[in-house]
This record gives sequence, structure tokens and C-alpha cells, in this order.
Amino acid sequence: MDIHDLTRSLHTSNDRKIVMMVADGLGGLPMELHGKTELESARTPELDTLAQRGVQGGSIPVLPGISPGSGPGHLGLFGYDPLKYVIGRGALEATGIGFSLQAGDVAVRCNFCTLDAAGNISDRRAQRISSEESAPLAIRLREVKIPGCEVFVEPVKEHRFVVVFRGKELGGQVADTDPQRTGIPPLDPVGHDESSRKTAAIAKQFLLQATKLLSGESKANGLTMRGFASPPVLPSYEEVYGLKAAAIAVYPMYKGLASLVGMTVLGKPQSLAEQIELMESHWKKFDFFFVHFKYTDSTGEDGDFSRKVQRIEELDAILPRVMQLKPDVLIVTGDHSTPSYLRAHSWHPVPTLLVSDCCRPDGSHAFNESTCIRGGLGQFESKYLMSLALANAQRLDKYGA
Repeated sequence: MDIHDLTRSLHTSNDRKIVMMVADGLGGLPMELHGKTELESARTPELDTLAQRGVQGGSIPVLPGISPGSGPGHLGLFGYDPLKYVIGRGALEATGIGFSLQAGDVAVRCNFCTLDAAGNISDRRAQRISSEESAPLAIRLREVKIPGCEVFVEPVKEHRFVVVFRGKELGGQVADTDPQRTGIPPLDPVGHDESSRKTAAIAKQFLLQATKLLSGESKANGLTMRGFASPPVLPSYEEVYGLKAAAIAVYPMYKGLASLVGMTVLGKPQSLAEQIELMESHWKKFDFFFVHFKYTDSTGEDGDFSRKVQRIEELDAILPRVMQLKPDVLIVTGDHSTPSYLRAHSWHPVPTLLVSDCCRPDGSHAFNESTCIRGGLGQFESKYLMSLALANAQRLDKYGA
């Protein structure tokens, strides 16, 4: 039986509320043997106090040894098997900015990048160009014209933008053009089936025209294309869990993923404090709140250990405001690990803390990778986190006689 078939048959209603705080890329590694991770190095008095009331462990986003993207990582947290529900990043990004995808569209998440004189990538994120600088460049790319295909270009945030191709018989199985390293040129788009090869040919035309349009720029004089995707169809949170759910995120991609599973996206916050304000003002309207904090991931990808420590401390400092709302279940976790040591997403289990009045505290006095290894939740696939949340909220009936 599928986990959602089970929760559909067992979920029940009450007024108990669940908060899931997701610190993107939370898990880490020490920078030297026997050193501390970012979470272990951070001063986290609030998390450590909560650890004494809760139970913790390590969540596995996909499978042991598999390093997930943000899409699969969040799908797992939301209780959707990421091996069954495959969503390309382009669809998430497009949905996150409110673009209405149609059946047959192919959406692509794009990054501005910096190319050197030889055409090699010198910076994969165009020096993290600001949104104010990048938005006019994305709009400029609307000048691209491709016969037989409508092309939509929308700014997203900082170095990111979205391209949507609309035409007949287009497929989304196209390889990324981002080589994931510098010193070499962007890759050619390659389709993996007949309809996707048609999309790849259109993408190649787009890249040629777009690169010419950007040729005079100092930072964003090139681009890469990632996450080619057709619009997915997923069952909603209300259907499978009986929850009226809200999402509070800064970055569009996470808004997109939340909306695809039926969450109501709240406001346009630009800081963690604004995110918590939105939760406070909408507290009585929803059963479940997903709060996404991006910067533990971006600092890890930059290899900036000390900044990631600071971001963890920033998250910790906001927790008293969350707890003042008296959530019946609080979960603090990440969608994957992003160790500064690796400068990338990794396969390591993600520190996960669950606090409720009916959990079984495991005796921990801190919350970090070392305590999670010994925690009462053990190591578990993250797709089961939502059933644990529902159980602790007393929102699941008994299974069987």
C-alpha cells in the first residue's frame, strides 16, 4: 500500500497545529578531522533546550549515498516519495513566481553566469548578481524569437530566471547545460527521447541568441540551463493528510514546490523575521506551516563555514517567537546536507528534531549531527516524516482492528 493511501484512510481532524522549519542544507561536516560541524560550532541555546523535550535523528532524503537536489529533498520532507514523484527544477521555479504552466510546456530554470574571453565559465552564478541588475537582463532575453515556439522569459531572483518553451510535442528529458564547475564552457543541451531532442534543438537556438544579447555584460555575459521540466500533477496536502497547509518562503522555487502540493503560499517575505510575522498573522487559519530558510544552504555551497554558523544562529534566535505560538508539533530539519567542506549538496543524513507533548524524548541535551546519530528517531527516510508529524499531532486513527 502506498503511504498516501494509508494516510488518506487514517487522517482525522483536530485543532492541533504542526510547524516544519526547514533550514535548507542544514547538515554539515567538520573542516578538519575530529573538528566540529557548522551546527556543532553554532551557539544554539533554543535548539538545545528544545532537544531536551524532543526526539531526534537523521533523515535520509532519497536513499543512502544519494545526494539530492532541492526538489527531491523537499518532496521527501513533504511525504512524497522522490523516486515516484519526479519534478524538474524548471517547473518549480516557474510555478514559484506564479507562471501558469500549461500541459505540454517545458520550463527551464536558468542561471546567469560569467564567461571569460575563451568562452569558459569563470563564475557559475555571475558573482551572485543582484535582482535589480539581473531582472532587466532577463527581460532583454524576451527578444529571442524561435520559429514554431513561444518563448517566455521571467526574472526570478538574483542570478536566476525562468524560460518556458511552448510548442507542439515538446519533451522535458533534456540534460542540464551547467557543467557544475568552472574553467570549461557550458554544455550543449541534449535530449534523451524524440520529443526532448526537439526541445534541446530549441534550447540551443535560445542559447545562441541569448549569448549574443548578453555579450556586452561584464558579470552576466552567459547563461546555463537546468531542470528542464514539464508540469507535474501531485495529490494535495488536504487530500492525503487532511491538512490546510501554508508555505512561507523567500525564494520562488520553494513557493513553487509548496503550491504544487496544494499549500497556500503566504505573502512575499524577504527576511526570516518577516516570515515569522506572516505565520503569526495567519496562525488561526492553517493546520500546517512550512517555513523555509535558504541561507544555510547558500553559505555551505560557498564553502563559507563561519557564515553558515552565523545563519544557523540566526535561525536559533527566532525560535522563541515560534514557540510563543505554542505549536503542538515542531519539526526542525533540512532538505539535505550542504557541508561547507564539500561546497555542495551531499548524501549525509540530515539532522532532524521533532518536539511534541507526546513524543518520546531521547535524553539529548543538544541538537547536532553527533546527537542525532544517537537520537531516538535513528536514521529514517524523510518521506516518513509527515506520518510522524501527523501521529504526534494525534491526527491519525488506528490502522486495523
